Formats: sequence, C-alpha cells, structure tokens
Amino acid sequence: MSIQLRLSSPFALLLGLVLVNACGGSAKSEQPEGAGSQGTGSSSSGGTSSGTNPVGSGGNGSSTGGSAGGGENPEPPVLVDNPLTSPTNGPPAGYPEGKCPIPAEGGLEDISSPTTIVGAGTPDSCTGDAFIEAVAQGGVITFNCGADPHTIVLDRPAKVFNDAAEIVVIDGGGLVTLSGGGKTRILYMNTCDEAQVWTTASCDNQDHPRLTVQNITFVDGNSKSETKNEGGGAIYASGGRFKAVNTRFFNNVCADVGPDLGGAGIRVFQQFEGKPAYVVNSTFGGKEGLGNECSNGGGISSIGVSWQIINSLFSHNKATGMGANPAQAGTPGGGSGGGIYNDGNKMTLTLCGTMIENNQVQAHGGGIFFISNNKTGDVVIKDSTIRNNCGGTWYKEPGVSTHDETPIQVTNSTLMNCE
Repeated sequence: MSIQLRLSSPFALLLGLVLVNACGGSAKSEQPEGAGSQGTGSSSSGGTSSGTNPVGSGGNGSSTGGSAGGGENPEPPVLVDNPLTSPTNGPPAGYPEGKCPIPAEGGLEDISSPTTIVGAGTPDSCTGDAFIEAVAQGGVITFNCGADPHTIVLDRPAKVFNDAAEIVVIDGGGLVTLSGGGKTRILYMNTCDEAQVWTTASCDNQDHPRLTVQNITFVDGNSKSETKNEGGGAIYASGGRFKAVNTRFFNNVCADVGPDLGGAGIRVFQQFEGKPAYVVNSTFGGKEGLGNECSNGGGISSIGVSWQIINSLFSHNKATGMGANPAQAGTPGGGSGGGIYNDGNKMTLTLCGTMIENNQVQAHGGGIFFISNNKTGDVVIKDSTIRNNCGGTWYKEPGVSTHDETPIQVTNSTLMNCE
C-alpha cells in the first residue's frame, strides 16, 4: 500500500508521521553489532513511506529543469542528451521515469575538441592498449570504432596520470563498452598514488584531475586481485573530482568479503573540498543477471564522499560480505549497502528521480547503507522510489540503514520494505 501525503503544516506533518507508522513504517530496534552507535529501524518486510518527511531533523532522453537539491546557489540546470535510452543490448542508462533537473556541474563535458580519438573507424582499431594509452595522456577521449556498438576488452586497468592533464573525459558516444573481461579493474585514478605522480602538497584535497565518464558502458570489471586499493570493480577514483553521466554498469565485481571495502561499479574517495561526486542518468544492474556484486556497495561505495545521484537506477545488485563493519567476531565482515554504501563523517547523499529496487544484502541497508560516524551527515530523497530491497536488519526507513540521529528528508517519494 502506498500513501501519498502533502504535508504543509505542523499538524499535517504529525498526521503524516502517524499514518506512516500505522502502516508499518519505522519501529525502534537495538543497533546491531558492527554498525556504529545506536540507531532505529524497522523489520525487513512491510511498510511504506512517502510524501514530505524530514526524519530525525527539525527519463531520460533529455533532462532539464531546476536544481536537484543539496547545493547552495545552484547554477541554472542544463540539458543532458542521453544516447543510451534505447540501446541495442541491455537496459537503458538511467531511470526512465526520472525527470529531475541536472545542475550544470552534473552535466556532460564538452568533447568537441578531443585530445585523443581511439580507433580509426573499424572495431579492430579500437584496442585495449590504445584506450589505456589515451587515458595515460589525459584530456578528452572519444572513440571511432565504426557505426555499430563495440566492446573493448582490457587485460589491465587504464590508469590516470595526475600530471598529464587537469581533466580526463572518456566519452563512448553511446556505442562503446569497456570490459575487464572478468579479470581486471577497468579504470583507476588516485591522486595520492606516487606511481601516478603526486602533483600537490595536499594530494587528498586537490581539484584535479577531474575525471568524467559519459555515454559509455562498463562490464565485467573485477578488482578481486587488488590488495592495496581494494574495491571499485569497474572504477576506482580517489581525489580530484568524479562524475558519471549516461553510464551503465553490468556484472562488475570486487572482493566478496571484508569490512568497508566495496563498490562493484564505482568506488570514490577524497573529493576536492568535500564537493559531491555525480551520478546522472546511469544504471547499475537494471535487470536480473546483470547486477554488480561486492562485499559492500553492490552499485557504488565511498568513504567521506557526498553524492548527487540523479535520474538513475540501482537494481539486482548484491552486498555479499558477512558480519558488517567492523566485522563481528568470527566473520569476515561486510554485507551492507545493496545499492549504495556511504560511510564517513560530514557528507550528504542526495537522490532525485532515482529508483533503488531488488537489491540484496547480508548485513544492513538493502537499498542504502549510510553511516555518518560523527552524526553530521544527512540524506535527501526526492521524487524517488526505494522498494523491495531485501536481507539484513537495522532499518531506520524501509531499505535505508542509518543512525537514528541522521536526518532523512523524504519528498514526493515512496519507500517500501522487502516484499
């Protein structure tokens, strides 16, 4: 059952909260071991929440409109054309029902003057080596692999060199798929990795490189062999800025177990001045058999990072670890955040026009696991649906695991537990 509430007065707000709780919403529970300080939750079945509900605090084709929320003095929105709304294979990029506006910072990057064009017009000319070399040189990268969709299989990760260029834009034109072949991570950036060249005295807080992936698909990335910078089955991005626009992530994996590590699709750290990473018009999984899997964060994972997730879809992803974080005695740890794993201190997770459904966990947060350790973070959910995300315990809101003190602002959205 879904309850649509328009709450515009204190009395209406009180009435709305009563109605939501009466229909199986949040009920207090003891916080489980391995999830920080005490929180509240509901069981993993039954219940809905929709309307405007500040809890714990006093599509696509083309998208445009006002700000998606979560920022101060936002720039005017931009038009984002999406070439992956009707792909020849696999689900489209993004949530088709998502109609939220795209802030300028979250829009497509200009590719009119590419630094490197990978390929010479034929599929055979678009090789993994050519792509890896293009990423090492930085700048704007496009592809000319012919008129048909083409998959480039890598035998090692493409790595960004921090001194090569201040921007790295990888644009697949809606035709290119990058594959790890089930053996390797696909893309790596780390401003604090000396092997990729240190360029500032504050590698953990610098404004470049600014990495954007757009109009492209990532499949079969695998970072299980990584022992230093774990997680990030398809993409690992630490430092500078990161953005994914009109992207798809299918069947990417990272380590099966372990606390904190995660992000089968994307793993992000250390964004400049705490600015958000963007995921716009993007799909993680989207269909049974295409989901991404990792110990935590089947779709995305981060520590200390704010996110703006707009008009996107997370479905059929899995958090495969066991024992949560820190790992409970006798367990390897992990298993939280079927769709999204967000850990850290002061940070904001903003969803707009986004669907999170049919994800699975072993520990907590079938849809979203959001832990602000110093209780200064918050979650904003607008024009979105979170439903039927199964497994685990410690739910403050249906599908969402977080501390009781963490504000969750829900506007014109529906949250439903596992059915």
